[in-house]
This record gives sequence, C-alpha cells and structure tokens, in this order.
Amino acid sequence: MELIEKQQVQELLNQFQEKPVYLHVETTNGAYASHFDEKVFNAGTFLRNIQVSYIQGIITGGGKEPFRVGLKLNGGWIYVQGLTHFEIDEQGRFLMAGLNYQGQLAAALEISETPFEV
Repeated sequence: MELIEKQQVQELLNQFQEKPVYLHVETTNGAYASHFDEKVFNAGTFLRNIQVSYIQGIITGGGKEPFRVGLKLNGGWIYVQGLTHFEIDEQGRFLMAGLNYQGQLAAALEISETPFEV
C-alpha cells in the first residue's frame, strides 16, 4: 500500500461510482488498546460484503490529519475516517486503510465489484 494521494483516490472513487459494488468497512482501536491502558476498551465496526451503489464518493482531509472518505447513497451516507494508505490489488479491488502510529490497522474501506472472501 502507498500513502494516499488525494486526487488519485478521488479518481478511483469516481470509477466505482453508480455501479453495484461490495464494501468491506472496518474500524477498530484494536485489542491492543487495552494492553496499554486498562481504562480503554476495545471498540470497532466490521461490515463485509455489503452491496451498495453510491451516487458520489468524496475524499476530504489530508495535510497533518488522515483522510475521510464518504460514499453518498440514496438517502444516506457511509463514511470512514482515519484513512492513510491505498492500493488497487491484483483482483482490481480498491483498498484503503488507516494505520496508526505503530502501523496497526485502525480503519479500512474496501470497494470491489465482486464479493470479498468470507
């Protein structure tokens, strides 16, 4: 994966727009959070193979802060904040991840025209 380049990610979001796609969305502070501070509990979200067709994809943020990607649906939004890296893998899936300062996964947003492995 490489660091997010805002314009390149926006162009990729546009390529998947208005198509039926499958999403993988994950956010976590990880089980590792409670290892360092017992007052912090593990919190996260995990969605896999959610099929949508978004009418607009937008990337915002950058500079000193991680990026946020929003997918506008008919009647609502999906957004993931804290994204730092991206790639198109060998299967043509658009993968975005947010890695914390220790290189651990904090957030993921993945878009594919075919279902993800279960």
